[in-house]
Amino acid sequence: MILPIVAYGDPVLKKKAKDISPDYSKLDVLLENMFETMYNAYGVGLAAPQIGLPIRLFLVDTEPFAEDESFTEEEKNQLKEFKRVFINATILEEEGDEWAFSEGCLSIPDVREDVFRQPVITIEYYDENFKKHTEKFDGLIARVIQHEYDHIEGILFTDKLSSFKKRLIKGKLSNISKGKINVDYRMRFPDQKKKR
Repeated sequence: MILPIVAYGDPVLKKKAKDISPDYSKLDVLLENMFETMYNAYGVGLAAPQIGLPIRLFLVDTEPFAEDESFTEEEKNQLKEFKRVFINATILEEEGDEWAFSEGCLSIPDVREDVFRQPVITIEYYDENFKKHTEKFDGLIARVIQHEYDHIEGILFTDKLSSFKKRLIKGKLSNISKGKINVDYRMRFPDQKKKR
C-alpha cells in the first residue's frame, strides 16, 4: 500500500525517533508498504518519520544511481545491488574529508542543495529479521545512509545548509508546508492536513 509522505513542516520530522523491539506489530507489512511508497516516489531511501512514524527505521535502495554514467562499472554494480533495511541504527564513526553532493528529499520536493558529509561511516543496525550488523560503507551508499539516518535523529538536509542558503529557500519551504506544490506522489501537508 502506498502511504502519504509527510511534508516539510510536520513536527514528526524534527523528533528524535525511538527504538523498536523485535515484536513490533506487522513490521513485515510496514516494510513492504515503505518500499512500495519509496519506489512510487522514485526515491532511493525512506525513513519511518517520513510516513509519520517516529521510530528508528529506514530503508535504502541505491539501484537508480547505477544508471549514472559518471560511476565506474564496479561502483555501478555496488549501487545496483545495495538494498537494505536499517532498524535501531547507530552511526559509530564518520571518517574522511567532507565532500559535497546535491541532495534532495521526498519530504522536501523540488529542493536540491549541496550538502557536505564525510565519505566513510561505520554503522550498527538490525536488519528486517532483527539480526545485528556492524558494517562500514563509503561513497554514495554512505551518503544515502547518512541522509536517512538524519531523519531518525530529527534532522533534515536543509538543517545542514548555511544561513544564506536557508534564506534563499525559505519561501519554497513555506510553500511545501502549505501544500502549494505539485508532486506526482501522495503527500500529507502539515498546514492543510489534506492528502494528495
